[in-house]
Amino acid sequence: MFAIVDIAGFQEKVEEGATLRVPSISEKEGGTVTFNNVFLVAQSDSDIHIGTPTVSGASVEAKVLTHGRGEKIRVFKMKRRKRYRRDHGHRQGYTEIQITKIKTGASAA
Repeated sequence: MFAIVDIAGFQEKVEEGATLRVPSISEKEGGTVTFNNVFLVAQSDSDIHIGTPTVSGASVEAKVLTHGRGEKIRVFKMKRRKRYRRDHGHRQGYTEIQITKIKTGASAA
């Protein structure tokens, strides 16, 4: 069983027990988060429910494991022959979550 769900503006394929790194969520570590924008729920190869645009009543629950910051990205700008150089770094924040339950909803059951 898997689902396609909108998490912080990104569509993710999730299964129960899966661990994902998603953009930062404002929930504390150890807390639970519910995502209600479920676009597709597949229970088997023949039992697939596609939303228009979302599956009504379906939701995905996840447990927040950790918060962190990704690898550093270097941003370098330069104009040749002008002595212009700018060097910046960026580290994107993320939240690591574990999918605990996929609810199919009344219409998908």
